[in-house]
Amino acid sequence: MAQREKQPALLVLADGSSYSGWSFGAKGTVVGEVVFNTGMTGYQEVLTDPSYLGQIVIFTYPELGNTGVNPEDEESAHPQVKAAIARNVTYRPSNWRSTQSLPDYLREYKIPGIYGIDTRALTRKIRSLGAINGGISTEILDSARLLSLVREAPSMAGLNLVKEVTTQAVYEWSEETNNKWEFATAKSEQNFTVVAIDFGVKRNILRRLASYGCRVIVVPANTSLEQILEYDPDGIFLSNGPGDPAAVKEGISITKELLKLQKPTFGICMGHQILGLSLGAETFKLKFGHRGLNQPAGLQQQVEITSQNHGFAIASDSLGADVEITHLNLNDRTVAGLQHKTLPFFSVQYHPEASPGPHDADYLFEKFVKMMTDG
Repeated sequence: MAQREKQPALLVLADGSSYSGWSFGAKGTVVGEVVFNTGMTGYQEVLTDPSYLGQIVIFTYPELGNTGVNPEDEESAHPQVKAAIARNVTYRPSNWRSTQSLPDYLREYKIPGIYGIDTRALTRKIRSLGAINGGISTEILDSARLLSLVREAPSMAGLNLVKEVTTQAVYEWSEETNNKWEFATAKSEQNFTVVAIDFGVKRNILRRLASYGCRVIVVPANTSLEQILEYDPDGIFLSNGPGDPAAVKEGISITKELLKLQKPTFGICMGHQILGLSLGAETFKLKFGHRGLNQPAGLQQQVEITSQNHGFAIASDSLGADVEITHLNLNDRTVAGLQHKTLPFFSVQYHPEASPGPHDADYLFEKFVKMMTDG
């Protein structure tokens, strides 16, 4: 087999540091927030998760692309990341489910990537500096020129990116988790209607809700209270999504209105933050965020291993007396779950639906259904 011709690529961070490597995926120039994910698998789910919109993701696992990509594992219609960074990349995947190589997949969707980077050293730098803007280019190989573009880019703090990923039209989701992968569902005998407000929802969340017997109506983030009530929902779901939660004013506004109805409400990730903000709490930007498949979360000697992906968190000292913390991230003690003490509202700062990922927290979907049953 002929040796593949390597295309030079350059990575520059806002602090002025630069890294030379090789291109995989599309050619071009992109700028975004550089973050890292420590998962050992699931790169396709990461690439297509709308919560990563606007970000350049460092994959800490040493080789990317071994299992290729396939249509079943996408969390949205296409990749959402700005670019990908890897130590090494495979062009010839080996997996029975693979339909395409990772480099070809990224090229198809015009997503650049750079490999040949010491991702361990780069991740240590991000842990030290915090998440920082950076740029990748196959066109601009002069670090000073690329740095000038990077320094013009806005910070993730204050950005409302939900409007770029939320659905433009209402739709009903009915696909359940494939029976080959099912593991724990206790489906409700009642067919509850759940309105899911789409801040950038992952498909697997919708599958889990459907698997638990819910009729799922997905609506845009700017949907009015009147429109939502037309579906006569038994419960409200607040989805994950990208950007700064405090900037999603329309989401906070509609959630405040919905909470007055006291319907069972469940939030995940961005939805957790939106629920907290709607209850009067405040959020702040984490230094480098939590992104991986093995984050411990719990309280009172009970631990769940969780999949997490977020760069913001709720300030624990801003929670009102009527809200209690149900989970902490056990690495840094930030709020990982909350619930109202008397009303049926709860949320978590992690992904109980994660696949791949631990299933310790799948019971939360059952908890949501029980709230609707009891309501």
